[in-house]
Parts: sequence; structure tokens; C-alpha cells
Amino acid sequence: MSMQDDTGAPGRVLVVGASASGLTTVEALRRKGYTGAVTVLGDEPHAPYDRPPLSKQVLSGAWAPQRAALRDQETLSALDAEFVLGDPAAGLDPASRTVRTESGRELSADAVVIATGVRARLLPGQDGLAGVHVLRTLDHALALRADLLAGERLVVVGEGVLGSEIAATARTLGLDVTLTGPLSAPMALQVGPLVSGILADLHTERGVKLRLGDGVVGLTGERGRVTGVRLATDEVLPADVVVVAIGASPATEWLTDSGLALDNGVVCDSRCRAEAGVYAVGDVARWHHEGLGRHIRLENRTNATEQAMAVAGAILGEDRPYAPVPYFWTDQYDAKLQVHGFLPADAEVDVVEGDLTARRFVARYRSEGRVTGVLGWNMPRQARMRRQEIVDGLGTPAPTH
Repeated sequence: MSMQDDTGAPGRVLVVGASASGLTTVEALRRKGYTGAVTVLGDEPHAPYDRPPLSKQVLSGAWAPQRAALRDQETLSALDAEFVLGDPAAGLDPASRTVRTESGRELSADAVVIATGVRARLLPGQDGLAGVHVLRTLDHALALRADLLAGERLVVVGEGVLGSEIAATARTLGLDVTLTGPLSAPMALQVGPLVSGILADLHTERGVKLRLGDGVVGLTGERGRVTGVRLATDEVLPADVVVVAIGASPATEWLTDSGLALDNGVVCDSRCRAEAGVYAVGDVARWHHEGLGRHIRLENRTNATEQAMAVAGAILGEDRPYAPVPYFWTDQYDAKLQVHGFLPADAEVDVVEGDLTARRFVARYRSEGRVTGVLGWNMPRQARMRRQEIVDGLGTPAPTH
């Protein structure tokens, strides 16, 4: 039988995932006055830390690893939540809202929040080779940094946001860096041809070799250590260190037998609810965005926070759709890019402020006559000021109180 306190709030909340979205859910519950029991289950031994600095400040050595912690111990203690760390979730029974962990624990609650994030995708054969890395966790970042400091030639497989950031950081550490992937320019999928072309110039000027436009079929190795990356053309790019940054998959394997709808994430309604008393938040959640009229899943830091606040509200009985204007940023060398909204591949792009040649500009993205997105290159304030055009273009519903 589920317990409720006299306000109708659940008596016990279990958050599965101890990263930004999981922690923010707990903080938002407490801020909204929730006084019930809260448990946070995490698969890593570390207290909650932030991921965006891993490919930049932590990898470069500008930050000691502990600076990536999201909160100090005192702040975490003040949340009055039980943190069960280093024990991954292994199964969920939604009817009884009970989570089984790999060590055999059983944790039950009246509301369960799934915040298990994503896992880095791997290349075939990469598991058995030393010198091959993915970058998703703090331990990944530290292992990669150690190899970069000892190595000379890095090949980054994957020309998306993460691959581009790692290439930039490794160049600033002085390595010989090659960036490879099937698309024509860094972040081509995320920002379209105009801006990705400028990013390509930036990386080339900084000494990154771009070997783009061909797929990667595998890795070469000798005596258990990586020696290169093999392209679909059969060319091998030599390497002492390889980073595989070819995207991520929602961490939903533990939910296979749960009966929840799983399709590129945990499928949720517009309130981020997967089933009665079960919610999903952050990179793992695929929910119905009422402004767009379809299901979407966002892998970015801002969504982890905003969606967590929405889920905390939903748990406490607030009934409003979560329909955000997405936002992400990336820092590469001295370029800071801020992206608001959606940048469809076929969008018309025009520069509305600043100057492309000075690399200080705002670009506006339009699709079917409506503004869907805005990108600022070293113009954060000006880009943010144009966000309202996206809201108008989306026709996002106003919050219902």
C-alpha cells in the first residue's frame, strides 16, 4: 500500500541516478517543501558531480577532480536524503515501485524517479585494447588525461560536441590530434553547415587534422594496445591514444523486464510520467513535448536541471506540461557557442547580429517560416535576448497554474 502524507505527497521518494538530474530532483522537492523520506541510488562510488567540465577543465588539468563535485558534503547532508552509492540498479517492479540493485538490495518507494542517464557507445573490438577511451564519467576523464599526458598522437572518433571539445582540449595540451567521423565538419549535425564550417576553420588553425567524411570501421592494435583507427576507405590513422565519442544510448537495460515503454529512452507523457508513480528525468527521459507535438529526448545539462524541477513539481501534484526551449553550450579554444531552441538540418540560417569573419555573431535558424533556434558565437547575451522569437515560433503552451 502506498503511503502519502496529509498533503497528498508520496511518503517516500526513490531517485535512481545520482548525477545532475537526480540531485536536482531532490533539491527541488525539498525547496518545494517536501518533508518525506528520500533515497538516491547511484551506480558510481562518487558523490554527485558535473559532467560538462570533464571534457574541458578536468581533462585539461585546469581543475582538480573534486572541483567537479556539484555540492559539498555539508550541503548534501542538509538535504536529509539517504545516498546509496556504488550499487547500480538491476531491475524495477513498477506496480510495487521497488528497485532491485546489483548487490541484491531492494528499495521501495511511493514515487520512483528514473535518472540513469546514458552510456557511451563503443566501437566493435575496443574493449580489449589499452589506450582506447570513452568520456562519460569522472573516472573516464582521469584515465584519459593520464594517457594524454603520456601519449603523442590522439585520434578522436566522432565529430559531435563531445569529440570536438576533446580535440580542442587535447590540442591545448600539445598533442598531435586528428578528428575523424562520417560528417563533413565538426558538429555539422548539431549546428548545420554555416557554423560547422567556421568551427572546421577554427580547429584547423589550431592544428587539429580533420579527417572527416568517412566512417570508422574499427581499431588496429599490437600486443593489446591500440595503434590506429581504420576508416571505411581502409586507411589507418595512427594513434597512441583513441577517444570514441560516437554518441550515447539511454541507460535502460535494467528496465527491460519492467513493462515500461522503452524506445530511445523511457517513454513518458507531457508530465514526464512513465507510469503511475514512476517518472523519468534527464538524458534517459523521452517525453511528449506539447509545443512540438511529439516525443523528444534531450542530452544536455540545462535540461537535466529544468526537467528535474518539473518532475519534482509533478510528484507533488502540480499538473503542467514540461515544454522547454532547449539550451546547450560548448567551449572550444576561445570560442563559446550558446544554442537556444532547435537547429534543424534544413533550416534557413541568417546572421542577425555581429560578424562571421570576426567570429562574434548571432545566427537565427528558421524552418517553414518559423524561428526554431538561435546560436550565439561569443555573443551570449545577444543570443539569449532572441530566445523569445523561438518561444513565439514554437507556440509553446504557457504554464497552467
